Amino acid sequence: MGQVFGTREIKAVLPQRYPMLMLDRAEQESEQKWIAVKNLTMNEIFFQGHFPNHPIMPGVQQVEAMKQLGELAVRSTLDPEGKNDVYMRVVEKVKFRRPNNPGDRMKVEAEIVEIRDNSEAVVKAKTMNNGGATCEATITLAVRPRKSATKMPELYGEFDKHAETPLDVLKIMSLVPHRYPFLLIDNIAKVDGDHVQAVKNVSVNEEIFSHCPDDYAVMPESLLCEIVAQSGCALVLSRPENVGKIGYFMSIDRAEIFEPVFPGDQLVIDITLPPGKSKFGKGTGTIKVDGKVVFEITLMFAIVDA
Repeated sequence: MGQVFGTREIKAVLPQRYPMLMLDRAEQESEQKWIAVKNLTMNEIFFQGHFPNHPIMPGVQQVEAMKQLGELAVRSTLDPEGKNDVYMRVVEKVKFRRPNNPGDRMKVEAEIVEIRDNSEAVVKAKTMNNGGATCEATITLAVRPRKSATKMPELYGEFDKHAETPLDVLKIMSLVPHRYPFLLIDNIAKVDGDHVQAVKNVSVNEEIFSHCPDDYAVMPESLLCEIVAQSGCALVLSRPENVGKIGYFMSIDRAEIFEPVFPGDQLVIDITLPPGKSKFGKGTGTIKVDGKVVFEITLMFAIVDA
């Protein structure tokens, strides 16, 4: 068995801090394989909003745990001086198989499949609890400079909230069970049949940015997946046939990040979800900042009785 990483050793390598540090202990089993554990307790802040009276670990937080274990495994190769941002450039073949709840102990496994020119690493990972596998994914990690926003955002355009906004946050909360700190859309700006455009205003005061080291505040890529999923979920649950139901994130075919997202950005989420004959819905979505695509994803979720 290899070196065991406790909290001090993990934090010496990883930049994540409360509330986004998703590993409690880790071990390098071999040159390619790492394992970790994340104990789940009701005191985790994400359980407050996912979901009240029915706490489930968000699937994207499992993806974040896998990303962090992969980063722990390859950071010394991709960023030996520790000056850059090791980020999740692509995540694909994600399947959410069963829930993790308070009281579970989540095991995380990561295997380094390939390192490309010491600038990208492909990692296959999975999570599990005492009941079996809970999630699996293939993650491509890459390196980018820790840059900052370079211009002021455009203000008061077509996506800013106004009197005719179809769904404000209170109406969204009447449709979806997400609450603070895991409600990640602020309004639905446009609805056109199977197509919806939602808005997320990103602020440095949000709990998720408490983890950012050295004032490098950037939105975790795993949460961008959740932002698009919540936008699509709100659209589907607004349909008359789905009133009173709930949406569960089932899988991600592929998601790719093109640019970092900073506090002060207004995210415009664009997703199309055609009605299906089954309880499963599949759609492709993008996130834009000032008209530029920064993220895209193809995902699937299930609509079930609450």
